[in-house]
Amino acid sequence: MHFDHAHWQNRLDALREQHLVPGASLAVLADGEIHELASGVLHGGTGVEATTDSVFLSGSLAKVYTATVVMRLVDEGRLNLDTAVVEILPDFATPDPAATEAITIRRLLSHTSGLTCDFTYDSGRGDDCLARYVRAAADVALDCPPGTALSYSSVGYAVLGRVIEVVTGMTWDQALSELLFAPLGLERSMTLPEEALRFRAAMGHLGEPGQRPSPAPAWDLMPRSAGPYGRVIVAAGDVARLARMHLEGGVAPDGTRVLSEDAVSAMRNRVVDSPDKWTVSADAWGLGWTLYDWNGVAGFGHDGSAVAQHSFLRVVPHAGVAVVLLANGGGVNGLYHDLFGELLADLADVRMPEPFGPPVHPPSVDVSPLVGTYLREGVVTTVLRHGDGARIRYEFVDGMKDLSPPLEGELVPVTDTVFAATGGSFGPDAVPVVFSHLTDGTPCVYVGMRATPRAV
Repeated sequence: MHFDHAHWQNRLDALREQHLVPGASLAVLADGEIHELASGVLHGGTGVEATTDSVFLSGSLAKVYTATVVMRLVDEGRLNLDTAVVEILPDFATPDPAATEAITIRRLLSHTSGLTCDFTYDSGRGDDCLARYVRAAADVALDCPPGTALSYSSVGYAVLGRVIEVVTGMTWDQALSELLFAPLGLERSMTLPEEALRFRAAMGHLGEPGQRPSPAPAWDLMPRSAGPYGRVIVAAGDVARLARMHLEGGVAPDGTRVLSEDAVSAMRNRVVDSPDKWTVSADAWGLGWTLYDWNGVAGFGHDGSAVAQHSFLRVVPHAGVAVVLLANGGGVNGLYHDLFGELLADLADVRMPEPFGPPVHPPSVDVSPLVGTYLREGVVTTVLRHGDGARIRYEFVDGMKDLSPPLEGELVPVTDTVFAATGGSFGPDAVPVVFSHLTDGTPCVYVGMRATPRAV
C-alpha cells in the first residue's frame, strides 16, 4: 500500500482547521514504515508551530505503557497474572478485606478489579509518591465487587505502577525508561514534566464548542502519582514505534525482544466485554488494550486526555497498520473521527462507526425499571422519570464535590438499555448512558465507562 504523504498532510491541515484544533501531530505505520506529519501550533499565545518531534501529554494512553512493562515482568517470571496484589504489596487494601484478597494483577490490567477511577490524591513529588498513593487509596470504596463487571479504573493502574516499583526496585519512571523507552529507542517519550522541557511541548487549549480555543491556564494539573494511569509525554512517532513492537510479536527494530509473542497475544485477547461501546469506542478489554470490532475487523488501541490534550491510537493487525493522533484542544473528537475514518478506510479497509448520538426517531422505552439512585465513590447518579421519558442527574459528592457542578440532562433512548444524555449542563455533545447488570445481577449504570451499582 502507498502512503500519500502530501494528500494526508492536506487532509490533516484541512480537518484540523475545520474542527478548530490549534495543533496536532499524526503518525501512521503502514508498509512497515512510520510516516510522521504535524499541523498548526503548539501554543496559540506564542505561535510556536507543531512539528513531528513535538511532545504532547497523552493522558490515559499511559496505561498501555504500564501494562506493557507489567507483561515484560511476567515474561521474566517476576510476576504472575493471577497473583493477589496484596501478596506483592502488603500495605495494599480496600474497605472490604475479602475483595482485597480477590484483586489480582490480571484484574487490574483488565479493569475488572472493582477499584474506582476518580480518586485523585497528591502524594507529593518524591520517589515514594506511589507508595503513599496506594496507602491513601485503602479507604476508598470499590465501584463493584472484583470480577463482577468492567469498570474503568485509574486507581488500578496506579497500583500496577507501585507493583512495578516493588518488583524492579526502581521508580515507575525509571522502569519505563529502562525497560521500554530504551530498548525501543523512544527518544521522545518521558514521564516527568521537567523532562519535557528539552523538547517542543504542546499546550492544552480550552474554549466553548464551536469557538477557537485559548491556551489553558495550566499545562498539567496531575500529581506525580498519576503517572502510571495518566502521564506519559510523547511524540506521535514514538507511540507508533510502541505499536509496531506489539504488531511485530514483541521485537524491537534492532532485534531486541521486549515481550514474548505469548505476552503480546495475551494483551489483546478478549478478557471482558464492554457494555459501554461508545465512550472510548470499546467493544471489549484485554490486558491493557482497548479492543475494537469494526464490522468484523479486529483492532486494538487506547485513548487519553489531560488538560485539553488528547491522544488516539488505533491498530489494525491484519493490515499491519497503526494510526496515532495527538492534539491540543478544540474539536478533537471530530478531527479524530473524520481523519481516522478516512485513513483506516484507505489503509486497512476499516469502516468506523458513526459518532454516538440520539437517533432521529428514538424508540419507545419503558424507563420504569431504570429509575433510581446509583452510587459509587464520589458520585451519585440519579435517574428520574420525566413525563413519558427520563432525566439524569450526575453529581459529585464527598471528596469530589468541588470537581464540577452537577450535570443534568434528558435521557434520549437509543435502545432499551442505551441512552444519550443531552441538553442541560451536558452541553451539545451527547453522552452515552448505558444500563447493565453486574454478574451477581445487581443493576448498574455506566457513565464514562464507570460501573455504578443501583442503591435505591
